[in-house]
Amino acid sequence: MDFRLTARQQELKGTARRLTDLITKYEDDCEENNGLPPQAHAAIRDAVLDCGLQAVNMPTEWGGAGLGIVEQAVVQEELGRLTGALWDMVWRPANALRVCTPQQRERFLMPVIRGERRDCYAVTEPEAGSDPQNLSTTATRTADGQWVLNGEKWFVTVGDHADFLIVLAAAGEERAPTLFLVDKDTPGVEMTRVPRFMHTFVYEHPEFTFTQVRVPDDAVLGGVGEGHELTRSWFTEERLMIAARTIGAAERALELARDWAVERRQFGSRIADFQLIQGMLADCAVDIAVNRAYTHQVAWEVSEGTADRKTLHAKAALAKLAASEASGRVVDRCLQIFGGRGYDRSYPVERLYRELRVDRIWEGTSEIQRLIVAGELVKRGTGVLQLPST
Repeated sequence: MDFRLTARQQELKGTARRLTDLITKYEDDCEENNGLPPQAHAAIRDAVLDCGLQAVNMPTEWGGAGLGIVEQAVVQEELGRLTGALWDMVWRPANALRVCTPQQRERFLMPVIRGERRDCYAVTEPEAGSDPQNLSTTATRTADGQWVLNGEKWFVTVGDHADFLIVLAAAGEERAPTLFLVDKDTPGVEMTRVPRFMHTFVYEHPEFTFTQVRVPDDAVLGGVGEGHELTRSWFTEERLMIAARTIGAAERALELARDWAVERRQFGSRIADFQLIQGMLADCAVDIAVNRAYTHQVAWEVSEGTADRKTLHAKAALAKLAASEASGRVVDRCLQIFGGRGYDRSYPVERLYRELRVDRIWEGTSEIQRLIVAGELVKRGTGVLQLPST
């Protein structure tokens, strides 16, 4: 087994780090103003396009970067170092948009790839969070072949900035889970509430209501009844990207804590010389190293197609669970090493502490990830834990 990055992966890592370093200068403004002004968005968009990391999950023939899953994980790990969730400004269109019809692609996906539009995914509801099958949002077929959407969606990340939504609804009398492409300015679409959450995020996570929202038949994405399957595929990849980003965030926190421990003096000595501090630094290094290795392994398995879909879904859940919880432990230790300064919002370690907490909740809570992994173990044995064979 060869765990070395290829020349191409190393090049991408360097490109992503340079982009990350450029975006880092916006961190303080984002924290102080709970977001960034339009000119900052434009400057970062241009920087993303200049370095070729736009839409890394979309094919080059459509204008995307066309990266494989391992390459995407390498890029996301570097971007995860950013606070204020500025990593989300390096846009990755929702995977479901890959199944756009040619007409939908021209209207929705291609402008997103070019940085001219932005999508957001509307799945969660007041009574359908961890259980997306318990949908209340409905899509009713009309006599003239259109659809009428009614319902409510919560936690629509980037919903304030996006100009169209991918809405999961129960379609027709069969209540078939279906995705719809809905322009945000469609009559009946209302952004009803923009909650203030624990973290600072360059975008918001607003709530939407859909009241008698009429969309044409060609607003269906991927076919009637395909909504859950497309969303599940999105979850598999997105959970891997969360694992990669949290590893990058944890590594930055450790770098900051290590440098602080070396420079900070108490009782006549560097605090890095104290064994309790050394123990925390070592535990952080362990959490980062083992989770990076496993995340890269699962990303490689997805790229190679070495296992069936259900096994890969469980392995992605395992990676997300392990990395997000380990990164939470890392940043907690690192904040402790900083002492009172670690509680100061002007320090990146404090921001990372707040921001990493949500990674144990969104795209499937840690409890749901445990159920996915346990379900695979109970039904099919320990294959989820095994390395693929040749």
